[in-house]
Amino acid sequence: MSIADLTTPALLLDLDVLEKNLSRMQERANRLGVALRPHGKTHKCPEIAKRQIELGAIGLTVATLKEARAFASAGITDLTWAFPLPPCHAGAAVALARAITLRLVVDSGEAVDALLAAGAGKDSPPVHVWLKVDCGYHRAGVDPGSGYAATLAQRLATEPPLVFDGILTHSGHAYDVASSEEAARVAEEERSVMTSFAGKLREGGIPVPGISVGSTPAMSAVKNLDGVTEIRPGNYAFYDGAQWAMGSCGLDDCAVTVLASVISHQPGASWFVTDAGALSLSKDPGATHVVGNRGLGSLFTDLRGVGLVKDLVLTSLSQEHGKVQARDAARIEGLYRVGDKVRILEHHSCLAVALFDEMTVVRGQEVVDHWRVMRER
Repeated sequence: MSIADLTTPALLLDLDVLEKNLSRMQERANRLGVALRPHGKTHKCPEIAKRQIELGAIGLTVATLKEARAFASAGITDLTWAFPLPPCHAGAAVALARAITLRLVVDSGEAVDALLAAGAGKDSPPVHVWLKVDCGYHRAGVDPGSGYAATLAQRLATEPPLVFDGILTHSGHAYDVASSEEAARVAEEERSVMTSFAGKLREGGIPVPGISVGSTPAMSAVKNLDGVTEIRPGNYAFYDGAQWAMGSCGLDDCAVTVLASVISHQPGASWFVTDAGALSLSKDPGATHVVGNRGLGSLFTDLRGVGLVKDLVLTSLSQEHGKVQARDAARIEGLYRVGDKVRILEHHSCLAVALFDEMTVVRGQEVVDHWRVMRER
């Protein structure tokens, strides 16, 4: 079967590009002297997770407890749930930690209290915990300059039912950059904040076994990771339109695209409609500071997925409709007839993947497999 034979909308995964991306990041981690623990929320797929482990990844990162359960059932048994622990999930997290190595993340005393109340470490191995640190993103994590951060680190390091893995952060503000050079600066700031904080804790007698960092833009550009022990990029497996616009990758590094059908194109209209709407592409506008006039997605020139059409913009998304606008009606006169298929580069591959039940795996334009997306909610 070829791509042209598929029903739509369909999520396409280019296997050659995926394998190139996975190998390149693992080689980068090896060269920089750090372990790689990829974020599985990007792909939610056991076949990809197992490839990452085979290449040398030490485990996976997950965003939800249900993702952790799903990957554990697929045989991935060393997982970091890189999300500030919601106290209501403490009991379930402790239960799963009895079956696999589940590393939890906290940035509050309340979360620690919940773990202890849930029986962490009782009649089972101790529970691993990371302290979440704010390295400049200002979303979650303790302020490394605060007394509270040191007090919480001291508690994690001395509570008998807990194993203190160290300090963890996420350089999400690397998504605000406009070039790989700027991303490299964010990565260096992240490294500096974390190694400085670790040094401060160690001077105070608090052991810091590990330092975990990383986002895909930062880790695609970073030049020095001295003092860091592991990195956790996720989007690098697929990349996407936003990463390309920021300079994190080339267009030919984008492994995931969405195949859609033209479902309406009225005579003389300067737009047409596809069957890939918000539930295929999401309404994430991407990195608006660099995406510019690319709207909510870009169309490839043909089904090969090589170059982008410059003056066609996906301007609006309803639940199941995607409106593609041309600069003028003459530009698309006689083109994009109802039933034609188009290939779309989405802004955010992590969100697009999470909207589909399966990936259609392709090499070139040939369909070679179908992989389930573990969309557990």
